[in-house]
Amino acid sequence: MKTKYKDLTIWITGASSGIGEALAIAFAKRGATIVLSGRDNDKLESVKKRCKHSKKHAVIPFDIRDASQTKNAYDAAKTQTTKIDWLINNAGVSQRSLIMDTAEDVERQIMEIDYFAQTRLTRLVLPDMIAQGGGKIVMVSSVAGLLGTQYRGAYGAAKAAIHMWANSLRAELHEQGIEVATIFPGFIQTNVSINALTGDGSKQGTMDEATNKGLTAPAFAKQVVKALTKGEEYIIVAGTKEKLAVRVNRLSPPKLYKLIRESQVK
Repeated sequence: MKTKYKDLTIWITGASSGIGEALAIAFAKRGATIVLSGRDNDKLESVKKRCKHSKKHAVIPFDIRDASQTKNAYDAAKTQTTKIDWLINNAGVSQRSLIMDTAEDVERQIMEIDYFAQTRLTRLVLPDMIAQGGGKIVMVSSVAGLLGTQYRGAYGAAKAAIHMWANSLRAELHEQGIEVATIFPGFIQTNVSINALTGDGSKQGTMDEATNKGLTAPAFAKQVVKALTKGEEYIIVAGTKEKLAVRVNRLSPPKLYKLIRESQVK
């Protein structure tokens, strides 16, 4: 069945920049009504202006780590749009620190943002989605959630956790009309490495070479929109090396980790 985007309201978190911004622009171009969320209202408003038919979209800023703000944001989303058809859980933070150099409270912060905040918002949205006859939950995991590499121990763990949680959600709610898709980005040209947390919780503040050479955010969004339109559930959007690593991992994890140990990962 062809996706009728003009009939859809899509809520995107982490929409103030990067892949969230690109997804908002791409879906708005296809006629969807977009709810843009993040912490920075001014940046969200700027993205909204770049979306086609900008007046029909809604901006709802909130801190996804805060449970009460999250509940208020969902109430506001229902008031402003009447329904949410798709939820794209894109908000998140990355990591650039070795396990032995990372404080436990930093690992907890990463897990809170990349796992618990996502599941919290999803549980808020689901009852109304089920009541309206169905909907789609989209989790943005990472290739790092499929492959463990240096400097991303907690991040990879959180992204693997959200992937497994999404699998269980798909199994539990399929008969109630809830579709679940998981996206696994590789290196994408965004500020993800600049904002990544180091071992003491401070931001790295610099762009990784691999990230800088990754896919552009619009190219990423184009592939995601195409895959979601086709109803795909597992969507890997990455460069040739990342895709090859995923394939090698399926065939021979020991061989992959030998290659990872020998590579310059940062």
